[in-house]
Amino acid sequence: MLEQKNTAELDDAQVLAEIKAARERLLGEISKVVVGQQQVVDLMLTALFAQGHCLFVGVPGLAKTLLVSTTAQALGLNFNRIQFTPDLMPADITGTEILEEDRATGQRQMRFLEGPVFTNLLLADEINRTPPKTQAALLQAMQEREVSVGGKTMPLEAPFQVFATQNPIEQEGTYPLPEAQLDRFMLSIHVGYPSADEELEIVRRTTMGTQAEVVAVVSRALLLRMQQVVRQVEVSKEVMEAAVKLARATRPGPQAPEVTKKWVAWGAGPRASQYLVLGAKAWAALQRGAGPEGGAARISDLRQVASAVLRHRVLLNFQAEAAGVDTAEVVAELVREVLPQ
Repeated sequence: MLEQKNTAELDDAQVLAEIKAARERLLGEISKVVVGQQQVVDLMLTALFAQGHCLFVGVPGLAKTLLVSTTAQALGLNFNRIQFTPDLMPADITGTEILEEDRATGQRQMRFLEGPVFTNLLLADEINRTPPKTQAALLQAMQEREVSVGGKTMPLEAPFQVFATQNPIEQEGTYPLPEAQLDRFMLSIHVGYPSADEELEIVRRTTMGTQAEVVAVVSRALLLRMQQVVRQVEVSKEVMEAAVKLARATRPGPQAPEVTKKWVAWGAGPRASQYLVLGAKAWAALQRGAGPEGGAARISDLRQVASAVLRHRVLLNFQAEAAGVDTAEVVAELVREVLPQ
């Protein structure tokens, strides 16, 4: 294992070759606690190694929170969880300044108390349960990896990533996330119900009174190196052009595909093209190692991440809503048309 070596001494090829093995170790630890959800876990790791934020969408009780907290344990990262509620304030996320008195001298001075955003992996639990003003408190942190409070700007320690969970908008007491914030999430991952066998295993594990111990299998230093070299995975002009073509196909206009003209009101911006390519690179590295044997990112890798990259960036029109068409169906059709097998 490269963990036994000085990370600074490793060249990029060694680190790339280790990423697939790191995925296997992480899957081993996560599977001690989380049953099934293989596609969800792989997409989450794709966002993690690509330095992207991740949004999990699903009804309560599907282990979304458990998955994120277990991943933080397996990575040995600092981890904070914020339960978003209607009365949560921005200062409850970023922190606040307090007036503190020195008992010895009697002098008073302002001191900043860090909020839970000062961590490596932040779980924003049920992010759409709080009003937009509080949701927006995460915007600067997610985009700039820094926080401004009281006229001061403070950087957040790397890695800093937000993994948020969201209940379906149809449920009571939820607030739709603003488009500006949605666009800052690299992936939106749908978490579905487990199969019958998986649910049986969940019941067996959780009613026995014992809990598996999760250990850190990837160091923070190695994770940072892996995140850096993922961006160096080779990608051909053909794959980049396919990513741009797919993102542009979501935008209504004279040259748009018929499915877009019919159902889409607003398409994905350039950030989608960037995340499609970056996601393909991370997927290739995690699944094949992307070293001398793994090769470059492929269009098949694009296909694996396309839905998660695009589904929260495409806004459907009233005709789609009236017809009961959802975003996932539109995106799936565009992927089949633009990225053929």
